[in-house]
Amino acid sequence: MKHKLRLAISPCPNDTFMFDAIVNGRIDLRGFDIDVEYHDIEELNAMALRREADITKCSTALMPAIAESYVMLDSGAALGRGNGPLLVRRKGESMPIRHVAVPGEHTTANALIMRLFPDIEQRTPMLFSDIAKAVERGEFDAGVLIHEGRFVFERENLELVADLGLEWERVMGLPLPLGSIVAARDIDEATIVAFEALLRESIAYAFAHPMVSRDYVKSHARELDDDVIDKHIALFVNDFSLSLGDEGRRAVEALIRPYPTVSN
Repeated sequence: MKHKLRLAISPCPNDTFMFDAIVNGRIDLRGFDIDVEYHDIEELNAMALRREADITKCSTALMPAIAESYVMLDSGAALGRGNGPLLVRRKGESMPIRHVAVPGEHTTANALIMRLFPDIEQRTPMLFSDIAKAVERGEFDAGVLIHEGRFVFERENLELVADLGLEWERVMGLPLPLGSIVAARDIDEATIVAFEALLRESIAYAFAHPMVSRDYVKSHARELDDDVIDKHIALFVNDFSLSLGDEGRRAVEALIRPYPTVSN
């Protein structure tokens, strides 16, 4: 009997790298029939709030809002050290930062700005790939960059204000949980367990055969430079992607529990 699932992930290299072996049938799918679709992280968050996909990527900060509908998988996370979103502004600017472009209301990046920089008064959500250009044009005092944007922002005449991942690590002493893979709670538990094992196998296959997925990864990536893709994958796919472990679970709990803001 086939298990038909609707899978939604981002087109970013870390997701396509991890899911390549599943999407392209490089491993035994164990009876799963999977339809995959690709969306920006904030659209994935919106879909999760509407319970649209059976298995989906989402921002880890969204978990309290979707906990009744989805359960977080132990594998597939974008979680680690030195991997945080970057707060950037135009080079040479010195005015106080009051208005910031963020890559979506429900993103972990936005949650970090609220926690780490409570004095920033206005946050405007927009598509992550448009933020750097908008900041360069002077539409915002600063912007929060995620995905490939964190590697190429200097092309846009921008400079770093703060690495939100390093700030998180300084304050919390834990790795930063950016994104997670979640499964709908109305799927039977045996299917969820089987899919999680399949995903872990897919990630292990990607580690063992890192270049096999390159054409597939590039077909969805915004930045096609191999060096940028390699840096992206290395930063966001690691041992925590195979399994959160105790430290990863503590990091998730620290992010999603109610918290006081940090005064800078």
